[in-house]
Amino acid sequence: MTDYFLHENALCESVSIGKGTRIWAFAHILPKAVIGSDCNICDGVFIENNVVVGNRVTINCGVQLWDGLTVEDDVFIGPNVTFTKDFVPRRKILPINLSKTIVRKGTYIGANATILSNLEIAAGAMVEAGSVVTRSVPPNAIVTGNPARVTGYVEKNEPKFTPLIYVNSKFDNFTCTSVRGVSLHELPFVEDMRGNLTVGEFEGTIPFIVKRYFLVFDVPSLKIRGEHAHHVCHQFLICIKGSCMVLIDDGTNRCDILLDRPNFGILVPAMTWCVQYKFTSDAMLLVFASEHYDSEDYIRNYTEYLSKVR
Repeated sequence: MTDYFLHENALCESVSIGKGTRIWAFAHILPKAVIGSDCNICDGVFIENNVVVGNRVTINCGVQLWDGLTVEDDVFIGPNVTFTKDFVPRRKILPINLSKTIVRKGTYIGANATILSNLEIAAGAMVEAGSVVTRSVPPNAIVTGNPARVTGYVEKNEPKFTPLIYVNSKFDNFTCTSVRGVSLHELPFVEDMRGNLTVGEFEGTIPFIVKRYFLVFDVPSLKIRGEHAHHVCHQFLICIKGSCMVLIDDGTNRCDILLDRPNFGILVPAMTWCVQYKFTSDAMLLVFASEHYDSEDYIRNYTEYLSKVR
């Protein structure tokens, strides 16, 4: 007697089915597939041999999970989502190396989305209905379109802002965000018929000694920058031309900030996850840093970041 539900019109050849899982009519699961507990596998789902599905996963009608696919816990896969099996398909020629596609914990994939092989949908991401995902999706990102691009990030909390006066500077006011240590700075903006001017002070407006700067520009609209935190380095970001979105995340709170004028900046302290995206074609992002470049100062994996920050 099994401890999961199997509809009389379903075919389950696997013995690795978790407790409380429900398998509905016309689903077909091959012998070597591994399915976790409390999953809901709806009508007409096909799951191939080399597939691992975690706990509390919902797989809606008309979905096929092919060899090489791993789906972690608490994932929702909408109706008729299509996963591809071979990145370079050729008739009657099997791939030499099995593609590896991973859908990380807590991901939502909307109806009729298409997911190419050999990529990762990172934890907490959301793929909107009908999107075509051609490259890996960052943690907590919302992607949409064909090809899918990052259009936002899933927020844990509504952004909260507490206005404060920055007492160490005679020039700017700043606003604290709900993200630990991150503040938004509005610098003076002087309009003049000879040309406009904005100004700030090092160790005043920028409350650290600047040891390095870099300029990010000519970023294709589909690309994102950042996707890391620093152990030690603090940064101050100003979009001096055009605009871009900046995601800031301290592991507990997360929010998006639009940088769209040259007298508006963000102070991003060490141990803050930061991503820049939605660059306009003319965007120029100026970043001041408190440290010289050191590759060992970077945390580039979001899961590793969460373990360190907690």
